[in-house]
This record gives sequence, C-alpha cells and structure tokens, in this order.
Amino acid sequence: MAKIIISSDSTCDLSAELKERYGVKIIPLGITLGTEVYRDGVDITPDDIYAHHAKTGELPKTTAANVGECIDYFTDLTKDGDAVIHFTISSTMSSTYNNTCMAAEDFENVYVIDAQNLSTGSGLLVVAAAEMAQSGMKAEDIVAEIEKLKPCVDASFVIDSLEYLHKGGRCSALAMLGANLLKLKPCIEVKNGSMGVGKKYRGVYGRVLTEYVDERLQNVADIDTSRVFVTHAGCDIDIVNAVVEQVKSKGIFKEVFLTRAGCTVSSHCGANTLGVLFVRKSPIE
Repeated sequence: MAKIIISSDSTCDLSAELKERYGVKIIPLGITLGTEVYRDGVDITPDDIYAHHAKTGELPKTTAANVGECIDYFTDLTKDGDAVIHFTISSTMSSTYNNTCMAAEDFENVYVIDAQNLSTGSGLLVVAAAEMAQSGMKAEDIVAEIEKLKPCVDASFVIDSLEYLHKGGRCSALAMLGANLLKLKPCIEVKNGSMGVGKKYRGVYGRVLTEYVDERLQNVADIDTSRVFVTHAGCDIDIVNAVVEQVKSKGIFKEVFLTRAGCTVSSHCGANTLGVLFVRKSPIE
C-alpha cells in the first residue's frame, strides 16, 4: 500500500533514534577534506573534520548532492508508488534545493520543501511532517501546513570561537580579534532562510549558555510545547548536560531531544557551538 515517505538532506541533524522513530530517509551532502570526498554522516563525522583541521589547518568544503544523485535517490524511494516529501537546507545557504527541485521534475509524487533553515531548525519541520503523515494527512495538505510552520521555527546557536567562521570567509579578521579580546560569544539566528548575528554575549562559555537559554525561553505563552532540540557541535559534555537539565527544569516541553550537529554545521561553526531550537506559536519577525 502506498504511503508518504518523509525525507531530508543530511543537514537536518536528526539523531539515529529519531530517524528510526519517524522513518525519515536521508540523502547525504558531500564533504571534501583535502583531495578526498566523503558522505556526511555516512563515512565521515564532525570529529574527523576537527582532527583534520587540527593537523592541517584546513577546513572542509561542503557540496550538494547533484541532480543525478537526487534522481537515483527519488527513484528508489518511489519505486513502490510512495509519495515523498523532501526537505532541504535553506536555498540561500546551498544549491541543494535547486538541484533537488530539478530532480523532482521527473516525478509526479515528490514534493520538495525549502526548510529555510539548517540543522535541527529543519529537523523540527521534518518531525512535524512525519507526525502529520502518521496521522493520515494527504501530502499536499502536509506541505501546506509546513509552509505555515516555517516562519515559526526559533533556531539559534551560540558560538564560542569565531575561528571557523573566519577561516570560512564569514567573519573578518578584525571582528574575530575584537570578539576574542572582549570574550564575545555571538548568537547566530536563522531568519527568513539566512543566518545573522543576534545578541553578543560576553564571558565564559558555560555561563553565557545559561543566560542564552533563559532569554530564549522567556515568552512561554508563545512556545509550542511539543518538543525542543538541544543541538551541539562537540561541546564539553558537562556543559551540554547542564544545558539539557536547565531546559528540562523549566518544565515547558513534553520532549527534550539532545542531538549532535552533523558535518555541515560543524564545518562552518566549529566544535564549541550549541543551540536551543523549538517552534513558536506565531511567526518570528
């Protein structure tokens, strides 16, 4: 019997447990280290990236799945007549969305959604779509509901060091120097599909994160209490656990998921990056 398959590129950063729980299929992005090309989350991990950077000073390059790869991927998923709702990282951050749309033109039952987000900001939408599919909604109705939900995703991360952003050309040397001297920890927010700098925190990373969590979760009345993601890119486990306990102690969310950011986010932000991501009841301005 035909069903609806929920799918995403690897940047949604869902854990293996959640991918199994919701039956989410994944197509990996490419990660190039030196002369070698790997598949995000398949034959390379963020720790491999950090080790390569420590040894060589080089950052990886990330590449979208090409049109041919997407066609092969969708051919396999639809072979039994199933419909596919596929999510991609924001179209302003990668060519993934465009490649996927071109591939989807060959199929009548593949729906491509630009998540206008990254990491578990996209993951929140993927999980929401999976729950809608499980409830028996039609594919067209799921797509329409997700489009309404996209501007309500509250996605942000606090970065301990600007080194990776600087080396990747996303931060000037002067800004990096100033941030280091002042011990600034910028909050990166995703709005309208693009990343921007929000509040700049100051101080020791662990204490900064405590302040960050308190501020993000202030307006409880406007928060969808279904779930929240605490997503990190290789932070000290004691810091991570402290944030998880802080979020749980507020008693806002029915489920608190801890996830590790995949290679794409890790490549751009570096190890000490952590975010608390959830959905609001109203669009974020």
